[in-house]
Amino acid sequence: MYHRYAIYYTPPEGALARFGAAWLGWDMTRGVALAHPALEGLPAPVAQITDRPRRYGLHATLKPPFLPDAGANADTLHAAFGAFCAAHAPVTLSGGLVLAPLGRFLALVPAAPNAALSDLAASAVRDLDRFRAPPDRETLDRYRTGTLSTAQEQNLRDWGYPHVMDAFRFHITLSGKLPKGQAAALGTALAPVLEPLLPVPFVIDALSLVGEDADGMFHLIQRVSLSG
Repeated sequence: MYHRYAIYYTPPEGALARFGAAWLGWDMTRGVALAHPALEGLPAPVAQITDRPRRYGLHATLKPPFLPDAGANADTLHAAFGAFCAAHAPVTLSGGLVLAPLGRFLALVPAAPNAALSDLAASAVRDLDRFRAPPDRETLDRYRTGTLSTAQEQNLRDWGYPHVMDAFRFHITLSGKLPKGQAAALGTALAPVLEPLLPVPFVIDALSLVGEDADGMFHLIQRVSLSG
């Protein structure tokens, strides 16, 4: 049913999840498109700002999208994901999340670095990697269109994606790549609406297994509590 799988953090049902789904125009939990909210002060139309991240839904990536290995099956992956979540504890971000530009993108990021969160992401990449098929040449070349550091190149070879392990940075993407200066303007417009929806501390107490359909849209398969 799904072309690729990934391990995400997705917010639980509530105000943040509802706003994020409407903002992006895609509710991955229900698998439906949504109308964008009307907000003042945006530097461009919402549909244009969110065009690139829409299909992924509101999320932070822990294990990036991967093609399943030929020997894997969905039931085994679901079981392994459940076992992984049962073996790992929730992570508390004491300072919460803040709006910040990442290059020319706008995202929600931790207010301060968190080693436990980085360790959780590294474990997800490593412990579930047996389900990932090696990337093909086209995929490798696509990731190499930018400048990769030596460590990022090694991550690409080892794990199929450059921005994992020591290169990982937790972020919930809110925009595509914006013209210079628009990320700050977008942050100013979003802050009054989004910041009241962000609890402090921010607790990551569950992870989500998601799948990409034939149209390239990602769907929530299961959200499992971290109970280790």
